[in-house]
Parts: sequence; C-alpha cells; structure tokens
Amino acid sequence: MPVTMRAKPFLFPTFCKACGRCIEACPKDCIEMSTEIDPVTGLTPVVIDLEVCNACGLCFTACPEPHGLLPRPEGLGAGEVDPSVFFGPRPSTAPVPETIPDTRVPLPSFEPMVLKGTHASAVGALLAGCRHFFGYPITPSTEGAELMARLLPELDGFFVQAVSEVAAVNMIYGCGGAGLPSMTFTSSPGFSLMLEGISYMIGAEIPGVFVNVMRGGPGLGNIGPEQADIKLVCRGLGHGNTHAVVLAPSTPQEMLDLTMLAFELAFRYRNPVVLVGDGYLGQIMGRVELPCEMVRPGIPEWAVHGDETHRGNLLSSIQIAEADLEAHNVHLNDKYRRMIEREQRAELYRCDDADWLVVACNTPARMAKGAVESLRAQGASVGLFRPVTLWPFPSGDLLPLLDRARGLLVVEAGSGQLEDELRLALSHAGAPGTRIENLRRFGGMLPQGQDIVDKVIALAHGDPSCTAPSTTTSHATAMAPA
Repeated sequence: MPVTMRAKPFLFPTFCKACGRCIEACPKDCIEMSTEIDPVTGLTPVVIDLEVCNACGLCFTACPEPHGLLPRPEGLGAGEVDPSVFFGPRPSTAPVPETIPDTRVPLPSFEPMVLKGTHASAVGALLAGCRHFFGYPITPSTEGAELMARLLPELDGFFVQAVSEVAAVNMIYGCGGAGLPSMTFTSSPGFSLMLEGISYMIGAEIPGVFVNVMRGGPGLGNIGPEQADIKLVCRGLGHGNTHAVVLAPSTPQEMLDLTMLAFELAFRYRNPVVLVGDGYLGQIMGRVELPCEMVRPGIPEWAVHGDETHRGNLLSSIQIAEADLEAHNVHLNDKYRRMIEREQRAELYRCDDADWLVVACNTPARMAKGAVESLRAQGASVGLFRPVTLWPFPSGDLLPLLDRARGLLVVEAGSGQLEDELRLALSHAGAPGTRIENLRRFGGMLPQGQDIVDKVIALAHGDPSCTAPSTTTSHATAMAPA
C-alpha cells in the first residue's frame, strides 16, 4: 500500500504576525523567531528548519493567519514566493475605472475687468473648474482666499480655512486624490510649511495648484515683494526626488491665464503645479480679459472618488521595497523629462538682434521691459528674455540667442536664485561659458528701470561693478552698435 507523504510548511513572511503559536505547537522544535525584521510589516516572522520538520501539520492548525503557514506545494523551491504569483490576481467586483472627461462651457462676451493680481488668479481658478479651496490666511496673498470664500458658496463649492498650512496641504492631497481640482493661496513662510505635503502629493501623483505670492525673508521678514522662493519651488519641493512645473506671471492678466494653465498641467501630469508671483504683483490692479470658455471638470480614471466606477483605485506614496521605490523614481524621472521637453515657456522681447539680454521674471520683468525700450530709443541693441516657466527653465528658447549676445544681465528682487537656475540650465545644456552679470535688490525692494538702464550702460563701458549716472546722449553714443 503506497505511503502518502504529508506536506511540510512554507511561510509568507509578510503574513506572519510573529505571535509564536506555531513555535509552541511544534513537537520537533524546528520553528523559532527570526532575528530579521520584515520590511513590509515591521515584525520578525518565524523561520522553519525543514530538515528537522516531520510534516505533522500541527503548525497549520496553530497559525491564526489564513495565509501564513501553508502546506508546501509539490516542487516548490526553498526560496520566498511572491504572494501575488502564488494566489493569482486579487478577486474584485469593482468595475474597470473610466475617465469622465472635462467639458468646455462657452462664456458670453464680457467687458475687460480691472482686477488685483490675487483676485485675477482666483477668477482663473474658478474658470478652470476649481470648486475646492483649502488655505490659511497670510499676507500678501490673503485677498485671493477672501474672494474664493465669497464666491465658492455661490457656485456650490467649498472653502475651508484650515488650522494651519500643514493641514491645508493635506486637505489638498485628499481632494486631489478624489480627482477634483483644488488649490491654495499662500506666501513664503506658509509655503515652507507645505513642503512635506507637496512631496507626498508628488510621490502619490496627485494634482493640486499652489499660488505662492512671495514676500521678503528669511524668517518672518516683511510683506514686501521679493523673489526669495525660487530655489524652493525649483529645487526644494520637499524631501526626495521632487519637481513641479513652476509658472511665473508678470501681470494680473497672466495671473488669471497661468492659473488656468496650472490646473490643466496638474491633471495632465498628475502632479502639483506652483504659480509664483511677488508681493507687488499680488496687490497691483491691472486690466484683465476673460477667456471665451470655462471648464466643467470630469473625473479621471485613476481617482479615488468614492463612487462605484472608481472604488477599486488606490493612491499612495509609500514603496517599502527598495526595488519598487527605485522603479517608481524611474517613472517619476520619465515624467519630469516629458515636462522639460514639452513645458518650457518664455517671452522674448526684442531679442533677435540683441547684444545684451536682460533676464527677469515677475514684476522686475516689467521694469526690465521699460528699460529695454529706453535703451532701444538710444540706439542700443538690448532685449528682454522673460522665463515664464522657472522649472523647467526655458533654455531651449535662450540658447539660440547666445551666439549673438555679448552677455546676460539677470535682474531680480532676491539673492541670485533666478541666476542660479539660469546657470544650472546653461550648464546642463552645455553652454557654461556665457558671460552673466546681475542686478539685485533685497528685502522687499524692487529693481527700478533706471537701475537697469544704468547697469547695461556700465557693462557696455566695460565696468560691470559700477553704476553709471543717468542716461545721457554720450551714453547713447557709447551704446550704439559698431
């Protein structure tokens, strides 16, 4: 009569609760607690000496975890088994999620409006379909939040003043995870507090829009206009491998237009988007024309929306296994590469024949444009290169201009953070030898048009360290093309 061989056990370490019941049940003492922690559970699973095991099966009875100790299938090797391979696909009755697409709603013709910069951004958010706002008041961005608080209830939307910026960013995480457009207005110290949550959003690939109206720093600083957060938005969006498209408007009209674009890009790439203005731009009034249509948002297929169609989805930034996290970072890097290739934006003003290029963004770019006009009126070949995306920096638009230009003058209200982005972009592009000079103001002071004129004239005279006196006819002669 043939003898039936009983199966010896095998273990999925991830399912072991480390209760020790199998150790007590084993008559051969061939099971003991491991000294190594399982990285998924944080527990120490048991280990089994199969050479001593007599296949009595008492450990199966003692184990409270139905997928812990199991009879070893015939032919199974000694190595670990992937549960997803062993058990097959996870059974689910959830339907395959589908995308409910956005719809475009035509708008009637409106007369131009005169809006404050933050108000223009709020209107742009509403037109982009945003009906959820989470934030905490901070000068000089609060007016944008105030307008959202006034208008959202009338549009069946939701305004939540969070207890802090840390709470606000996590509310945006949840709302974005549901596939809904959401945003916040903040300023430099508040944005700093949001960085951890932004990193989680980037890791979980959740969209959201952050409008940062930059002010003077470090610390509490003051509420004057400064461009002191460029390094933060371009290179410091929380821990880990994090990037986001950074848009830099220079007028109230662009505050509206680029806010609408920010929502489009956030959902296109499943990633936060940051719009940075300075305190002056957030407060000034300007003529704004509304678009011809607005967006009624749908629901993306990946969303955890709570409805029947999307109930099988899961969003998370945690990848315990090193190989899984590396693969996720490779995926993120591929997305960043696509952003760099497709989303570079810049305004080139009278750059085609320019001997000197002034590089500026936000409000300083408006001063720079006036300075270019003044210098052009004197016969000087000067142009303005205005990056509209600070990340990715629009080096593709800048590089063709460098063959002619004698040099670049970076004008900014800050400590050289825009210049650092420029230098890094040129280095990556293989053009590190370009002459770069700068004009900087700090603490809420903005570079003035005459400062820029004088600096360009001084550079033309060969003395970049000096500031020339007010423009005269002799300066114009000196600046005239040879």
